[in-house]
Amino acid sequence: MIGSGEGTDRRALVAAGITVVLWASAFVSIRDAAEHYGPGALALGRLAAGAVALALILVLRREGLPPRAAWPGIAASGVLWFGVYMVALNWGEQKVDAGTAALVVNVGPILIALLSGWVLKEGFPPGLMAGMAVSFAGAIVVGISMSDGGSSSLLGVLLCLVAAATYAGGVVSQKPALRHASPLQATAFGCITGAVLCLPFTGQLIHDAASAPWSATANMIYLGIFPTALAFTTWAYALARTTAGRMGATTYAVPALVVLMSWLALGEVPGLLTLLGGALCLAGVAVSRRRGGAGRRGAPPSAVAAQDGVEPQKPEPKGTPGSR
Repeated sequence: MIGSGEGTDRRALVAAGITVVLWASAFVSIRDAAEHYGPGALALGRLAAGAVALALILVLRREGLPPRAAWPGIAASGVLWFGVYMVALNWGEQKVDAGTAALVVNVGPILIALLSGWVLKEGFPPGLMAGMAVSFAGAIVVGISMSDGGSSSLLGVLLCLVAAATYAGGVVSQKPALRHASPLQATAFGCITGAVLCLPFTGQLIHDAASAPWSATANMIYLGIFPTALAFTTWAYALARTTAGRMGATTYAVPALVVLMSWLALGEVPGLLTLLGGALCLAGVAVSRRRGGAGRRGAPPSAVAAQDGVEPQKPEPKGTPGSR
């Protein structure tokens, strides 16, 4: 069993940090791969590479099938997040400029906070709401600064909204599954579910792979192994140990890191407005994850733990995994 406490929280924070960095790097890789692979083909290739890597790790670690109670959440997150989200995002980014895509997709963490507060009964902590407001303001500034002045299409905006909604639905679906399955199991079988859903794009993947340069194919494989297999596993590890709302707010650091990575890898020098937006995104994440605040003094330990996103210790039914 992994006990709750400062050590566990620190490990969860490190895992969330790995996820955010790798997801940010995905935007740089997608820019190259999407020029040579269609939206469905890129999603299938990425998921197939991730599924193979995760399956090998499952075998090496001798982790079998998840418990039956975990399957509804795994299946839902696999369809929504690994499947529909990736296709919609790839397609949407071909129709709208980067600024519009970043702005619309960043509705996702807000939807996560609302859904998790309602469906998962996580509530609506004032600090989390304030941090998300600051980060979303930063996302708006980044979006405006990166906009190319009106190349967005209605279809592209709708696709990005679909991506945001399915991202939120996938996170909220995955959270209950992690009460029964390990982060590796939830990620691996979610990824496999998404890959199966994308199988109709097999012909397009074969066609595109025949003409794509090696660099694009390498980026697609990278997307599958690192931003998918590794980053989604570290995400699940952290999500099992904190609230869905707080994890969603953490992803607001992604736009700031994308700006930095584009600067270093692609030579795209950000303007002052872009840097300001990135700083606001990071400031909002810091606020949303800050411990303390009004209402904690004199509160019982269980209430403090719930506000911090850590469930109080209690006896577990025989056969369930360790505490989160």
